[in-house]
Amino acid sequence: MSRYIATRAIRGANAIVAEAEALLQKALAEKGPDAPVAFTNTAYYLPVIYGMMAYPVTKIGDLVPVIEKAKSLLHPPPDENWWVPYLGETLDCGMATLLAEEAIEGIRFAYGEQPERYPGFRMTGSASFTSPEFETEEGGGGYLNGPIDDIQLRSWGIQLVDGRMPGFAALLGAARTNQAAVALVRELQRRNILVFLMGNVNGRSIIDQLHEEGVEMGYDTYIVPFGRDTIATIYPLGFATRSALTFGGLKPGQWREILLYNKYRVFAFAIALGEVDDLKYATAAGAICYGFPVIADTVIPQILPTGVTRYEHVISMPWEEIDAPTDEEKAARLVQKAIEVRGVKVKITEVPIPVPYGSAFEGEVVRKADMRVEFGGRASRAFEYLRMVPMEQVEDGKIEVIGPGFEDVPVGGAMDLGIVVEVAGRKMQEDFEPVLERQIHYFINGASGIQHIGQRDIAWIRISKTAAEKGFNLRHFGDILYARFHADFGAIVDKVQVKIITDPALHAEWLAKAREAYDRRNRRLADLVDEAVDTFYSCVLCQSFAPTHCCVISPQRLGLCGAYNWLDCKASYEINPTGPNQPIAKGQCLDSVKGYFTGVNEYVRVASQGKVDTVAMYSIMENPMTACGCFECIVMVIPEANGVMVVSREDPSMTPAGMTFSTLAGMAGGGLQTPGVMGVGKYYLTSPKFLSADGGFRRVVWMSSFLKQTMAEELKAVCEREGDPDLLDKIADETICTDVEGLLAYLEEKGHPALTMPPLF
Repeated sequence: MSRYIATRAIRGANAIVAEAEALLQKALAEKGPDAPVAFTNTAYYLPVIYGMMAYPVTKIGDLVPVIEKAKSLLHPPPDENWWVPYLGETLDCGMATLLAEEAIEGIRFAYGEQPERYPGFRMTGSASFTSPEFETEEGGGGYLNGPIDDIQLRSWGIQLVDGRMPGFAALLGAARTNQAAVALVRELQRRNILVFLMGNVNGRSIIDQLHEEGVEMGYDTYIVPFGRDTIATIYPLGFATRSALTFGGLKPGQWREILLYNKYRVFAFAIALGEVDDLKYATAAGAICYGFPVIADTVIPQILPTGVTRYEHVISMPWEEIDAPTDEEKAARLVQKAIEVRGVKVKITEVPIPVPYGSAFEGEVVRKADMRVEFGGRASRAFEYLRMVPMEQVEDGKIEVIGPGFEDVPVGGAMDLGIVVEVAGRKMQEDFEPVLERQIHYFINGASGIQHIGQRDIAWIRISKTAAEKGFNLRHFGDILYARFHADFGAIVDKVQVKIITDPALHAEWLAKAREAYDRRNRRLADLVDEAVDTFYSCVLCQSFAPTHCCVISPQRLGLCGAYNWLDCKASYEINPTGPNQPIAKGQCLDSVKGYFTGVNEYVRVASQGKVDTVAMYSIMENPMTACGCFECIVMVIPEANGVMVVSREDPSMTPAGMTFSTLAGMAGGGLQTPGVMGVGKYYLTSPKFLSADGGFRRVVWMSSFLKQTMAEELKAVCEREGDPDLLDKIADETICTDVEGLLAYLEEKGHPALTMPPLF
């Protein structure tokens, strides 16, 4: 262990803890001990403090024991003549630094100083900036991110476990030049790595550099700026802490388990850009506690493996010494070194198009002012259709553009577009068509400067002026689809050809064919019931986060994340027979009402490592299915109402159970089997098998208004099927009541059927 690093880190830790203590005393005097302290859009309080100390901070006075704990972890800087291993003392001071930094950010929220205001800045995709209190005025100032909200945590969590996002990188400081900053971020995006930005060097931040170069930042582009000082590093470490609590089934206070979880399951690293001061060394020591290595682009002492991180702890790779002629190549070398040090497994698909490509660009927005041309939307019609055809009818690699290109369309104009993908393969089946067709959205959206929204005949695509200037044209849609279908679905697709149709007559002809296929598929899926198949499917994608959880997916019960249904799993198994979706022979039906099957029980017993040995597919009251942390909704019994409530992840409000969604998630997630509590995908609510053993949809007495609004038509159809067309109006939500007394009064007033149904207990 370097005495130099230990000295700088310990000195920085002592300074930041002293600063936090002084700020706390000031806040106690000016605001009082009962002044509220909270991070926005998360129910995990101040998450690092909550995770490490099991201590929920809700007011300024709560920070007093936090600072005392931080002070207890401090050590004096090493004596100049005392040479011993300093790693333990340095790591203690690293954790003290994190506690102090989070306390400071909490106090800043109390003073209205967070999220950090950034004049002239505009972000995309974050609830923090679209909510009224953070609304950006045209031409005025905006706000940097602050803490990541719980909804986004869940979304990125799914991508982390299914491999689309292999990890995240924290970039701290400022790059040598603006061009170097852009190159670093683009290299990380190209590898689909989530990018967090914070810190500065002599007052200049990488956030400033990217903003000056017009790089779009926000949730949608996987580039998230937290703040222009080092203290903002606490936000990505809070994200890591919440990942362990949400997906790992860990509880607040299990600090050792949380740190080990991050070491082995969350693939993150930090890149320190520019001069490294005492506070950065101290913060880096905190990151190392999580198992996250630090790679610096300056000359600093290195810390080689000692077991805290998987490999090296601190690596020096000076920018000027990287043997490459351009900033782009230097950035590629630096990022590759960081990936190797952390052990990140990155899958890169090379696509022959003139713009950068990777799933990090999937959420990119092409604004009207930046648009060269659009297809679909209000002014035109765009559709996409994938169909299986006989082998002899497909010429592999054939890409046709049938009709004019967009060169003659005025800048900002629109035109009709049809994308027809024809595939053939020995293992291809008609059931796979909609599964593969849905991938068109992700594949096209991976191109920088291309926006794709919707699917089927409501697709909406935009090409930016920048992409067009770089040479992107209609044929490149075909190049993307050809490369990606072979790369991702090569196990079932042997041949691919693509038609890009702009000719008006042919566009209308193929649109009619596509709509016939859409309707046929809808009817086929609607008619598929559990009793019609002898095989269900597993999904263990989330076991990298929740090791004992296993989803059992049937035709009438989709995965709790909402992303995988029975046909998706069937296709996935064909594509990857050793992958996360395995067939489960139902075996003997032990109870058709509750949904007990010998094959399901046998599989779950093995997949859960013996933690669960029995699962009822259709009941919440008896041996319900476990969950990880990715569920879209939580269903929980309200005994007083003889029914259940359904809470959406998007709903931050209190519920009649006396808990918010985030608190309930601790009971439903982590691979726990808790009768009366269950995580589900929201469209499971529409299934005839939803709680069918317990009374079905008529048991729902309270539901988040978000679900009632966004699924209104589907839920009305369910009410019709249940023989009670007015049932949805009889179900309360948070706008009506958030307590049991108010709920019972509302149910009695409306005559809800749950009040007269057989008792749940």
